[in-house]
Amino acid sequence: MDADYAIEMLHITKRFPGIVANDDITLQLRRGEIHALLGENGAGKSTLMSVLFGLYQAEEGVIKKDGREVVIRDPNDANALGIGMVHQHFKLVECFSVLDNIILGVEPTKNGFLQKDEARRKVVELSDKYGLQVDPDALIEDITVGMQQRTEILKMLYRDNEILIFDEPTAVLTPQEIDELMKIMKNLAAEGKSILFISHKLAEIMAVADRCTVLRKGKYIGTVETKDSSPEELSAMMVGRSVSFHVEKKPAEPGEVVLDVEHMSVASRAHKKDAVHDVSFQVRRGEIVCIAGIDGNGQSEFVYGLTGLEPLREGKIVLAGRDVSHAPIRERSTHGMSHIPEDRHKHGLVLDYTLEDNLVLQRYFEPEFTNGAGFLRRDRIRAYAERLIDEYDVRSGQGPITAARAMSGGNQQKAIIAREVDKDPDLLVAVQPTRGLDVGAIEFVHRKLVEQRDAGKAVLLISLELDEVMDVPDRILVMYEGEIVGELDPKTTTQEELGLYMAGAKRDGVSV
Repeated sequence: MDADYAIEMLHITKRFPGIVANDDITLQLRRGEIHALLGENGAGKSTLMSVLFGLYQAEEGVIKKDGREVVIRDPNDANALGIGMVHQHFKLVECFSVLDNIILGVEPTKNGFLQKDEARRKVVELSDKYGLQVDPDALIEDITVGMQQRTEILKMLYRDNEILIFDEPTAVLTPQEIDELMKIMKNLAAEGKSILFISHKLAEIMAVADRCTVLRKGKYIGTVETKDSSPEELSAMMVGRSVSFHVEKKPAEPGEVVLDVEHMSVASRAHKKDAVHDVSFQVRRGEIVCIAGIDGNGQSEFVYGLTGLEPLREGKIVLAGRDVSHAPIRERSTHGMSHIPEDRHKHGLVLDYTLEDNLVLQRYFEPEFTNGAGFLRRDRIRAYAERLIDEYDVRSGQGPITAARAMSGGNQQKAIIAREVDKDPDLLVAVQPTRGLDVGAIEFVHRKLVEQRDAGKAVLLISLELDEVMDVPDRILVMYEGEIVGELDPKTTTQEELGLYMAGAKRDGVSV
């Protein structure tokens, strides 16, 4: 019995229809350490953590806590053992306050009455102790994603959890919020908490993790001390081959203008000021233009206006010589615009449809897929789906008939990219196309964007990832508070200069 380990998961096997998600995996978490769990999309990381948290039951293997074997049938058992989890998609009640979300399910009562003062005191104490500044009275729907995540962390601390699981905690955060989270995680470990941290961002793992366990296609590859490793070594363990961290591309040869945006403004839902104000720029064939900025500076509303999800307040959009300012979404889609959306669940997929139906969502009405009587040609849809699945390496348990909901986030993203690129558009609008993807898949997506550019397409990339902003496009436009505040050349600019524009400290080449 090794009591140095807070948690041991020994020889865990978990199966789903058509797939072994975890195949004989052993993971040992020491007390007071930050232990990273690294793997490609669909490698089985979230499944393994869901077994530990009681959301799934393993078919084989045992879990030990402090050296003693335990049975975890559901999240209540996990909580009773001091195990807490912050999920990739937060489990918060939007219309409740921060405090109400934290105490939900463990409300302090006396003679049947809620005792909120006591709870508030504990929450404020915890948030001071760990550097988690949140307003307990704010409503969840009014606070930033970073603050929502802190609420989730406080939920675990309020329940006195000792083992904290973070599932892809930085996927939705800005660079500044990521730095804050890293500090918070180190504080928690210093206080004796044991942290399991699912990620595929190698820089973060190198920065905070003491050790790292790598999974590949559901199998255990190995555990390494982070300080003795390198990003190159970890990525090779994770993908099974060496990965290029730099985008190879020849110089751009821009041709005619494909997208011409003139004085575009989009109203804001949240306040009186426009979310997008007087934006003008062009994208030409054979170039990748990137709109960069810190999240929440109007990029989402700009894309909604461009793709037809929101009406324009004023301005004009010309696509391949045709005015589409007020055209319906389908018309934009059939006349040369493809859109890889920011929120793949809300705007990218119908989660309860099969993978094959999702792949023809915007083309099912074409003669290739529908006969003269209006019936779907199922055999052709199947053949088309199988071609895309093969070409884009979309992994799913049951191939084309898998429900989109049952696929890992990265494979859902690959399916959307396959569908949008295969439409052969004049303009590809890619909004955070690599969000939540692993290094192998990121390399693949970047290669696809460059291939589209080299095939004479216009590519508009919207990204929050600084490395991507510096590496992929031919021109960078920085958006701050709904306006374009500068145009930069990625070959001659620096991350520091880009950061100044993004923070609003520099504008049109002049310090503000």
